[in-house]
Amino acid sequence: MGRERATYADLEALPEHVVGELIDGELYASPRPASPHTVAASVLGGRLVVAFHRGGPGGWVVLDEPELHLGQDVLVPDLAGWRRERMPRVPSTAAFTLAPDWVCEVLSPSTARLDRTAKLPVYAREGIRHVWFVEPVARTLEVFRLEGTHYSPLATHTGTARVRAEPFEALELELAALWDEA
Repeated sequence: MGRERATYADLEALPEHVVGELIDGELYASPRPASPHTVAASVLGGRLVVAFHRGGPGGWVVLDEPELHLGQDVLVPDLAGWRRERMPRVPSTAAFTLAPDWVCEVLSPSTARLDRTAKLPVYAREGIRHVWFVEPVARTLEVFRLEGTHYSPLATHTGTARVRAEPFEALELELAALWDEA
């Protein structure tokens, strides 16, 4: 006998101190992130919002932890961005059905496998063009671009370098700030 598929009601029943996601009918509950994760996501999101939110190079909507309803899957990336030509205004809704153009997952020991193996194929299926993995403990930024149905690695940046990373290459990003070293 097969396992019963998890539902949105199962997701809503989770305690507030966890992040819940549904992938291929399975419920995943992750603890709230530790401070290195939170610092990296907050600093990165802040830098991108300041540079791109209104006008800026290309014009983007960048949001923290949006709930994405992609087919039957419900995912919550740490950051997601939509080009303004695709999302001119942020809809007044709790969840987004329009796949973003970019997502960033900040990897934690408890979420790295989920982010890399379960969520990445969903992002590819939905045509999300760019994915970043930020690993605060290892101090790395991995940049991927969708090529057909799979992601190709474009670059891995490490340490405290100043980098320009697709699709936000108009901004020089100081990695040290993500690790709270700047």
